[in-house]
Amino acid sequence: MSETVTAAIELSAGTIEYEDTGGDGPVLVLLHGLMMDASLWDGPVADLSADHRCVVPTLPLGAHRRAMRADADLSLPGVARLVAEFLDRLDLRDVVLVGNDTGGALVQLLMCGGADRVGRAVLVSCDAFNNFPPGLTGRTLVLCGKLPPRMFGLFMQQMRLRMLRRLPIAFGRLTRRGDAATARWIEPVLRQPEIRRDTVRVLRAVGADTGLLLATAERLPEFKRPALVVWAGEDRVMPPEHGRRLAELLPYGRLAEVADSDTLVPLDQPEELARLIREFTGAPHTN
Repeated sequence: MSETVTAAIELSAGTIEYEDTGGDGPVLVLLHGLMMDASLWDGPVADLSADHRCVVPTLPLGAHRRAMRADADLSLPGVARLVAEFLDRLDLRDVVLVGNDTGGALVQLLMCGGADRVGRAVLVSCDAFNNFPPGLTGRTLVLCGKLPPRMFGLFMQQMRLRMLRRLPIAFGRLTRRGDAATARWIEPVLRQPEIRRDTVRVLRAVGADTGLLLATAERLPEFKRPALVVWAGEDRVMPPEHGRRLAELLPYGRLAEVADSDTLVPLDQPEELARLIREFTGAPHTN
C-alpha cells in the first residue's frame, strides 16, 4: 500500500487540494457532495488503496479551505469542468470516476460531456432526475443560499449543535454513523468569509438550474462504458427508484443496493462499498 500524499494544484478557478495514494492499480477519482470534503471517502480509500490508486479532490462545494477566484464559475457544470481540468492536469487516464451525493451529479455531467479520460463510472446514491436539489436537506440548503453570505454563516452556526445537525433539514437523513465528519465539514464556512461567499454562489447556481439533471439524464444512454450504480436501499433523500432508473438508462450499467445505510454510503458502509467497487474494477484484493 502506498502512502497517501496531500497536495494542491492551481487550476483556472483557484487552488484545489487533493489526496493521492499513488500506486499502480486502477485509478479511482472520488467526488464528494455539497458541504463535504475529501474525507467523505476516508473509509473506502483505506481499503481500496491496497490495490488502486485513489485520487480524492476537495471541490469548492462548501467545505473547501482555499477560496476560489472571484470570477470562478461555481455552477455545477462549472465545477464539472474543473474536475475535467483536474484530470487533464494530473494526466489521469482510463479513470474510474466515482461520485456520491452531489458528487454523483458531477459524474453524470462528465459522463455526458465527452470526458475522454473516464473509462468507467460509479454513481453512489446521488442527485438525479428531478431530485435536484435533493430532498428536504438540499432544498433547505439552497433556500438558505439566498441569504447574504454573512447571514448564511449565522444560519450555519446552528449546525455546531449535534441535535441540529441530526435534523432532517440538515445531515440527519444523510448518514447513520458519520456525525463526526459532518461536524468537521461545516468548519470552513463558519471560519472563513471567502468560503461563505463561494458556498452561497454554488447554492444560488443550483437553485437557478433545477432542471439540469433531467436534461443530463436524456444523454446518459450515450455513455457506452461500464457503469455501476450503488444505492442505499432505504435511502430517504435519494429515491431508490432513481438508482434503478439510472442503471436501466446506462447501456452497460448495473445496480447494487446496500443495506443499513443512508445516502452517504462511504460513511455508513465503507467496507461494502469498497467491495463493490473492487468487484467492478476487477482489481485483486491484496493485503
